[in-house]
Amino acid sequence: MSLLPFGHTSHVDSNIPDSDSEDEPKLPLNQFYPYIRCALCCGFLIDATTITECLHTFCKSCIVKHFFYSNRCPTCSIVVHQTQPLYNIRPDRQLQDIVFKMVPSLEEMERERMVKFYKSRGLEVPKPAVVSPPGPVVLKRQRKEHISQPVFTIPPELDVSLLLEFVGAEEGVSNYKPLERRYVRVSGEATIRHVELFIRKKMELSPTCQVDVVCGDHLLDHYQSLKDIQRSLGQEAIQDGLLVLHFGLVLPSDP
Repeated sequence: MSLLPFGHTSHVDSNIPDSDSEDEPKLPLNQFYPYIRCALCCGFLIDATTITECLHTFCKSCIVKHFFYSNRCPTCSIVVHQTQPLYNIRPDRQLQDIVFKMVPSLEEMERERMVKFYKSRGLEVPKPAVVSPPGPVVLKRQRKEHISQPVFTIPPELDVSLLLEFVGAEEGVSNYKPLERRYVRVSGEATIRHVELFIRKKMELSPTCQVDVVCGDHLLDHYQSLKDIQRSLGQEAIQDGLLVLHFGLVLPSDP
């Protein structure tokens, strides 16, 4: 984790060539603190690591220590995993690269601290990862057979991030559990019927209870896929990169 002073006011574009700098506004770094600082240590993100259930990001060392005594996200309190919360985190390389570019001295400072840490304990300093040039296709295929997949890899088919917002239950609907897992990552081929089944299972709903799912002002049909909903409603359906679905519990209408 980082211990750089909070008052650091380097400009975001300090490493950008000066060709267009006269026409581009410069913003103080502290305006970006909510996006590049860890909520646990209040320092700049180091080894940025994201919780897949809610997409909140922390320093890797901070969130791992936090999970020693809690299985909930420090920001939104969602249950990350009942017994193994470390299964549901993944490194965010892109965000970490952004942090290092916005704070030019940070990467070198962290490297120096790591070297000092290992040397003080008489340990061998790990070498930086080296990206080797691509080899022949045949060699790549052979190599893949011996390399296990990373623990935190998200399958590419899980391409839609959902936010399920509970809006309430009709009078007469009772005996249901709260939906703790509001953030879900699923395939775009999944339908509203799949979403309903997920809600029913997690909230332990009675078969007589009906689940109405709404996106924006549109009541959704069971057969509609999430991919089609995103395509038809566009930005109306998206909030911070999440497909937002509101749902309520109602009693079935009389025939």
